[in-house]
Amino acid sequence: MHHWTLPSSLLTLSLIVTGAAAMSRADPAASDPSPSESIPSYRAALEAFQAEQAKTGGARFSAQDRAVMERAARDLAATLPEPGLAVGQEAPDFTLRNAFGEPVRLHDLLAEGPVVLTFYRGAWCPYCNLQLHGLQQALPAIERQGAALVAVTPQQPDRSRAQVEEDGYPFEILSDVDDSVMQAYNLAFEVPADLSEIYQKVLSLDLADYNGDGRYVLPVPATFVIDRAGIIRAAFADVDYRRRVEPADILAALEALPTP
Repeated sequence: MHHWTLPSSLLTLSLIVTGAAAMSRADPAASDPSPSESIPSYRAALEAFQAEQAKTGGARFSAQDRAVMERAARDLAATLPEPGLAVGQEAPDFTLRNAFGEPVRLHDLLAEGPVVLTFYRGAWCPYCNLQLHGLQQALPAIERQGAALVAVTPQQPDRSRAQVEEDGYPFEILSDVDDSVMQAYNLAFEVPADLSEIYQKVLSLDLADYNGDGRYVLPVPATFVIDRAGIIRAAFADVDYRRRVEPADILAALEALPTP
């Protein structure tokens, strides 16, 4: 398990930005727009989603299903006790195709400014969608810092294209169809066969329908803030797929990057 990590000099700034976002939400009558006023809260979105699931009942997992899921979670935590790359490491360069089949290279994006790089499981994942919607709302504030937002997923480009068209995402969604980038960032894992069977039985979800035949690889959800020199300046990765970094913390890390 590996939570939001950034140099100690940025911790205070993170708290300031998070606090400013909370104050602006508590004062809807504020008339002076600022970036913090539009910063969404992933935690708030998650709590609302979970409350709705509690009312409707959500997916019907048996006790045996839950035992399989819990064992898979323990095994993943043991296999990847420190998922992702650490602050201070160089971000591996890559070229992947976007939702429209066009190649996008990380090095080229960094030539224009910092990059917020996030890895998510796929369009089928409700927690990923909560995060992506929040990042979409925070995108103007991210771009005001001169940064680009890029999402990487194992799903095929046609699935990403449908997602872009449905949700109107204006940022790049890239498909890691050979798992190489997820592996380079120490995030890739194989979904156990018994867990995959539960996905199909209870959720009517076959990962191969999204990732391609025989591909049952997912990333540990993760987000990295990468400076123009290609160095990771903040990092978040957690084997609990429900946990995601707050957009306010991403903005705190971006604001603290040295001016080129």
